[in-house]
Amino acid sequence: MEKSIFRLLKSYFRNSLTIKRFYKDYKSDQPIYDRITEDDFKNLSFFQKIERIYCMYKDECKLFIREALQNYSIYPRKFIENEIDIVWKFDGSQKSLDQWIVNSDSDYKYGYSSAKLELSSHGYGIFHGILNTTPVKDGITTDSGYCNITTIPKFKSFYRIDKYDWSEYNEIVLRVKGDGRTYMLNILQKGTQFKNFTYHYFMYTRGGPHWQIVRIPFSKFVVCNKGQINENQYRLLESTVTNFGITIADKIPGSFKLEIDYIGVCYNTNISENFAYEMYDVNRN
Repeated sequence: MEKSIFRLLKSYFRNSLTIKRFYKDYKSDQPIYDRITEDDFKNLSFFQKIERIYCMYKDECKLFIREALQNYSIYPRKFIENEIDIVWKFDGSQKSLDQWIVNSDSDYKYGYSSAKLELSSHGYGIFHGILNTTPVKDGITTDSGYCNITTIPKFKSFYRIDKYDWSEYNEIVLRVKGDGRTYMLNILQKGTQFKNFTYHYFMYTRGGPHWQIVRIPFSKFVVCNKGQINENQYRLLESTVTNFGITIADKIPGSFKLEIDYIGVCYNTNISENFAYEMYDVNRN
């Protein structure tokens, strides 16, 4: 099983551009978390800038106090076994769409694929587009064809990057309606000592009009370093998750469509596996 997983991953992504795009800065025209930019202060007078900074500082102080009270609560957090805790859900609101960034190889001039994330008439998220595997003729690119959605970073007060603490859970759960194509789930840890590591596993959709519940243990995720499968495999550190993404790069040109209801985490009592792959250090001497 271990060899087959590694063989699949290498054939899909060893020389592709898919994972490497996660390490480029986000495009400036993509909707990201409300970030302070120079354009926000360009047309303001000196006193207006002072007033703006004061209001922002006051709001961040209030948020900091609220965070401190939550973190030092005398009541411990309770986790219900076998109960799904939803992290991201498409509820028909624009806010649920604003939590995601959509990109493809065409955004970075490395291909011709296109993708969108929209709401359906029932309020679910629809990740759809056209996958084009034709590489650009730049003399460098040899593989192309990927589309991706990734969650925006979560921030604490004073614009500090926050992390999802999933240490009490052992699997990720998705309710999706696919088209029979293979997608890849990505768990990122940006802003940590493992910022170049990403964890991946495949999600196989069956197509058709019915919803499917996809449950993948954290122990199954394979660690990669800048697009290459890491020789030393490590279990996912669930307490330092910063982003989650879904990628399609199955090298099959054509349209795709993935309908998403929610993405959550769960502590499944039926899972006893700690890590699915061998853990050893490669001696390079």
